[in-house]
Amino acid sequence: MANIRLDESLERRLEHLAKVTGRTKSYYIRKVLQEAIEDLEDLYIARHRMETQGKTYTSEEMRKELGLDH
Repeated sequence: MANIRLDESLERRLEHLAKVTGRTKSYYIRKVLQEAIEDLEDLYIARHRMETQGKTYTSEEMRKELGLDH
């Protein structure tokens, strides 16, 4: 479990959003964190793959590999 401090403006916005939608502030905090972590994971995976490049293929080789070469 983590505790966070929000500035007053962000806290008011979050409270308003929760009130008008009938959801909890925790719901929105979890949703935002989940989406942000997924984006960060994608970013780090992409960076890692760029840094540790494996074999590269030409479009012709890839079509052949995928059985798309007619």
